[in-house]
Amino acid sequence: MLDYSTLKLIWWLLVGVLLVGFAIMDGHDMGVGTLLPFVGKGDEERRVVINTVGPHWDGNQVWFITGGGAIFAAWPLVYATAFSGFYWAMLAVLWALFFRPVGFDYRSKIHDARWRSTWDWGLFIGGAVPPLIFGVAFGNLLQGVPFSFDDYLVSTYTGSFWQLLNPFALLAGVVSSAMITMHGGMYLAHRTEGDIQRRAARAAVGAALVMVVAFVAAGLWLRFGGIEGFVITSAIDPGGLADPLAKTVVRSANGWWANYDQQPLLWILPALGVGGALLAGILVTWRWTLTAFVVSALAITGVIGTAGAAMFPFIMPSSTMPNASLTVWDSVSSPMTLGLMLGATIVFMPLIVLYTSWAYRVMRGKVTLAHIRANEHNAY
Repeated sequence: MLDYSTLKLIWWLLVGVLLVGFAIMDGHDMGVGTLLPFVGKGDEERRVVINTVGPHWDGNQVWFITGGGAIFAAWPLVYATAFSGFYWAMLAVLWALFFRPVGFDYRSKIHDARWRSTWDWGLFIGGAVPPLIFGVAFGNLLQGVPFSFDDYLVSTYTGSFWQLLNPFALLAGVVSSAMITMHGGMYLAHRTEGDIQRRAARAAVGAALVMVVAFVAAGLWLRFGGIEGFVITSAIDPGGLADPLAKTVVRSANGWWANYDQQPLLWILPALGVGGALLAGILVTWRWTLTAFVVSALAITGVIGTAGAAMFPFIMPSSTMPNASLTVWDSVSSPMTLGLMLGATIVFMPLIVLYTSWAYRVMRGKVTLAHIRANEHNAY
């Protein structure tokens, strides 16, 4: 039987895996949606683009739903506090996501240029807005979120929606948006041919360069721009019950770099983010599209892992009441809940991976203009 502290650490890793899985799997079809109005220069070309992700996008949403469910069950205090503080931001994500199912299902139902163009831009919103907002959220987490707890652990958020849109958070949003656009471009380059493939490859390379520049700029800003991290200065019991107020936290200029100073191997993560994006850009120009897509996924792992490694053990630090900051050790569910969820994860996550792998294998290959013309009433 695993002890409580081990379960806490396992669930921190599992939530990280779910976030990375969401960014890779649902991220590439969001990236395709972002590129849709630009790489498709006519109705038929845009139908080609849509049909590369049409059979898969709803299955990929499983990662998003599972990630949200895992945070709710494993980190209830994080879920409650985040959805209170980021309420309007999360609603904006949901409103944007509404365009995806109706866009995929209804776009080609009517043969009208204005109708189809409207849904194309709806799919663009559904693909472009969520990554931007998720990046902004991560930028705010790195700066600290203005919330506090009373003696009954009832959280109070003292910020506003517009405070979330600060310069550093917007830069983090650029990193996230460019990263997902790059990944979608790599996928499109692999699944298409001809002019669409060339446009997708150029877009992927451009997005990769933007991501690298913004990612490095964000790191330098954190290091030298006056953004303080958080450090636990009191004793903390990793196996203790959840009580975020039972510790002492201070802000430190070196707070987000302490883990990298103590464990130099962690520098592999930002190197993977930068090097993976640049290598993927080179590979896609050489038409090694599948390898480019895999390397792009590794770059995403590096970028998200960089932020996770910097913040550990913090999950949601508080800028107004640092002692109330939520960490891996003091914001979790009971041992029984974590254990039961771990058992369910061991059973169902491999099934999700196997099903997804089977679906992509069955529907592999290029989507071409000839295919769209031959399946006028069956394709998206």
